[in-house]
Amino acid sequence: MAIRIGHKVRFLNEKGEGIVTRFKDKKTVFVEVDGFEIPYGIDNLVLVDTEIVFKDKENETEEIGNEAVYFVLEPDHEMPLLQSKYSFYLFNSSAYNLLFTYSVKDGNDYQTLKHGELGAYQKLLLKQINKQSLEEFAYHKIEILFFKKHHHTSQLPCGQVIHINENILKQQGFMPNHEFKYPVWVSILKDDFTEGKKIVQQLTDYDVERLKNIKEFKTPEKKSVPHNNPAFFVEKEIDLHAQNLLDSFKHMGNHEILQVQLKHFQKNLDEAITNRYYKIVFIHGVGNGRLKQEIIAILKNYNKEVSFQDGDYKKYGFGATEVIIR
Repeated sequence: MAIRIGHKVRFLNEKGEGIVTRFKDKKTVFVEVDGFEIPYGIDNLVLVDTEIVFKDKENETEEIGNEAVYFVLEPDHEMPLLQSKYSFYLFNSSAYNLLFTYSVKDGNDYQTLKHGELGAYQKLLLKQINKQSLEEFAYHKIEILFFKKHHHTSQLPCGQVIHINENILKQQGFMPNHEFKYPVWVSILKDDFTEGKKIVQQLTDYDVERLKNIKEFKTPEKKSVPHNNPAFFVEKEIDLHAQNLLDSFKHMGNHEILQVQLKHFQKNLDEAITNRYYKIVFIHGVGNGRLKQEIIAILKNYNKEVSFQDGDYKKYGFGATEVIIR
């Protein structure tokens, strides 16, 4: 049985025990002892419940069997009645680096919210939503490529569509993990790194014929033509915070302020579409999420003219929506 994060272990050559919190590399783990994380070699640990010593001197280059990649949902409180938000993470508990894309279902299509690289033994916040918005984010698609910056066992890419709703969360339950503050719901994306996969395939006669046809089929060369509309390259940023739109709003109700913000949003969106801007970013802040919901509802009516996604997280956090003019 392999050591995994959360296992209780005892030390082989000294007194004491602790909980495995994370992996440093394929031979070393961090064990929490009296509130401190201390690195230990896997060969020097014994699982408390099974008395199995994890020692393998015969094949020191073999990948450890407890590597895994998870899709994680973490609530903002351990008590269900006090939960108001859900956070989605990609948790890489493996020695491989990941190239990933993260998308959510929007109607019949998927919208990519995040993509990039995630290092070994790291986690990444993908998206945070209000609990009541879970139905809108019921389907999550993760696609992953695995690599290392040195010699490694080849791994096939993986891709999954994960369905989440309140019933699934209740049935499967939440579990504690030292990488997260509150108990989490987990879906395993990949947990078998022990055997190399046969990636090389033999070409059949049918494949050879298809390649010949592709080679013989020639299309006219495409010539790049400079775009004669300078507005096409314009990137615009619109701040929808009330203090930037109104001299004073002390005596205005929330609904009145919202209408002013939406009117300003609509005006700038129409201008961007008419003048064929390349991109426009609307800064709406986080707040209670009402303004963002209204903006997304409007943008969905423009599905032929624009595409949209969350703004750059490093620059705006969760407080902006980026619109690309098609």
